[in-house]
Amino acid sequence: MEEAERWRVLRLHVEDQIPLAVLARETGISARTLQRWNQLYRGGGVAALDPHPRLDKGVRRTSAETVSFIEHLALTRPRPSIATLHRLAVTDAQARELPAPSYATVRQIVQALDPALVTLALEGPVSYRDKHELVFRRRAEHPNQTWQSDHTELDILIVGADGKPDRPWLTTVMDDYSRAICGYMVFTGAPSAINTALALRQAIWRKTDPAWAMCGIPDILHVDHGSDFISHHLERTAIAVHVRIIHSTVGRPQGRGKIERFFGTINTELLAALPGHLGPGSRTPTPVLDLAVLDRAIGDFIGTYNDRTHSELGISPRDAWVADGWLPRIPDSLQELDGLLLTVPKNRVVQRDGIHFQGQRYLAPTLVPFVGHTITIRYDPRDISEIRVYDRDTFICTAIDEAHPNLRLSLRDIETARRARRKQLRRAINDRIPTVANREEPRTPGPTKRRPKLRTYQEDE
Repeated sequence: MEEAERWRVLRLHVEDQIPLAVLARETGISARTLQRWNQLYRGGGVAALDPHPRLDKGVRRTSAETVSFIEHLALTRPRPSIATLHRLAVTDAQARELPAPSYATVRQIVQALDPALVTLALEGPVSYRDKHELVFRRRAEHPNQTWQSDHTELDILIVGADGKPDRPWLTTVMDDYSRAICGYMVFTGAPSAINTALALRQAIWRKTDPAWAMCGIPDILHVDHGSDFISHHLERTAIAVHVRIIHSTVGRPQGRGKIERFFGTINTELLAALPGHLGPGSRTPTPVLDLAVLDRAIGDFIGTYNDRTHSELGISPRDAWVADGWLPRIPDSLQELDGLLLTVPKNRVVQRDGIHFQGQRYLAPTLVPFVGHTITIRYDPRDISEIRVYDRDTFICTAIDEAHPNLRLSLRDIETARRARRKQLRRAINDRIPTVANREEPRTPGPTKRRPKLRTYQEDE
């Protein structure tokens, strides 16, 4: 019975002078209980009727030395068990000729300690900061002001490229203002700069799906201290597109809590329903899906997530990002964006039969003038049917794999490019090399000999 209910009964005796015996018969509460309530009221007022026990109840009957001894052991790493604490406290009290505490008293003293104090003493400042420090959650003021990007290892096993079980990773890019997912990348192996770049490439450029409207260049990109996020390539890209990169404090992931919650949503809502899911305490499942199937499943889920109402916003992330209509910053061309984001492998020399890369040959008519020259290629590891060719950071062309199922070059295309190249070289020769007549010394004019006329016979006509 709460304090107010106790006072509602007792006030009939205190104010209306109704005997406690009569109250006991009418309320069903024992006369002894009513007498105890009356004593509590006379000693401490209405507040004394609070049925909740004090945290230090029973501690006062224990000496301060014993309490201090128990608290000291309870805050020492590794903390002894309650039984060990009780045994040591009894031994210490007997040595000091003090009353020995009971097991319940020792447990009560330990439980009365401030949880923050216990965490700081036993688990250290990092754990205390993550559990007890006050966190100020801020939100961007408009879309594309701040993006968050992070990786997570997914709770699922898939069939890897070698046919063996593999555990994939997911990189996502989230708009802080709208909680919308602007881009993502599913891959196997450790997180790398190429996976981050591909996720940002998808986030920044316009999508083929009109419902996936999120795009543009953010003002701030909030990331952690992973090796891919602190790469010089990403820093140069950020400078080129005027993006400020902010790295979260080492060991403090609180600044990326929104994207961490999305990772939890992916694991609980999507992956839990897919074969190969790694649930808590589950045995190693048999992988069924491959990377491409999982990629499509995650893409479909992100579309659903962006369109459904967000619990904190009250509207969908897509509607929050679109807002009242605005124009995001977009690179001038996809080639420019690729030149900034896609990783640069080893340089390649253009051979007579094309560019050799990863056991394949890539051709394009534009490569004809570059035979024998060293160029730079950039590519999307998810689709190596084509590569982008650069000459000193200048985009040249897109070279196509000779075995590309849909795009093939004809011999006429190659021959046309060859003839154009030969004409170009001939013009260069004519412009740079003087004629033989101009190089010879002028001769003194003299009598010319008359050449004999060639006789033509009738049979030759």
